[in-house]
Amino acid sequence: MAANDTISDMLTRIRNSCMAQHTTTKVPATKMTRSIAKVLSEEGFIGGFEQEGEGIKKFLVISLKYKGKNRQPIIRYLKRVSKPGLRVYKNRKELPRVLGGIGIAIISTSSGIMTDREARKRGIGGEVLCYVW
Repeated sequence: MAANDTISDMLTRIRNSCMAQHTTTKVPATKMTRSIAKVLSEEGFIGGFEQEGEGIKKFLVISLKYKGKNRQPIIRYLKRVSKPGLRVYKNRKELPRVLGGIGIAIISTSSGIMTDREARKRGIGGEVLCYVW
């Protein structure tokens, strides 16, 4: 199935897999989904990811993290901010703080995909892709 918004598709697949307490989930591999998965992995929200398949059938297999006996997912909330119909751009002074710094905002900048903290440190703004906590 072709998805026009690969980022929303990725976030929905991760959200649904966390709610069903799956250990892994498959996401179609693109440069954007790979970059977002890398940021989520560096921030500790997912266990890691690896690429499977060849050609047009490439997938990212994302391993999800849980904590405690009750297996509470590490990712509690994923929200898509900038959508294909309404792009949201912020300059370096307007970058959002998610839950006072507990969560992260994933920003697409001219220097690549990064968190709001890293973009603020580098002094650059960009498109706010999503919030995660």
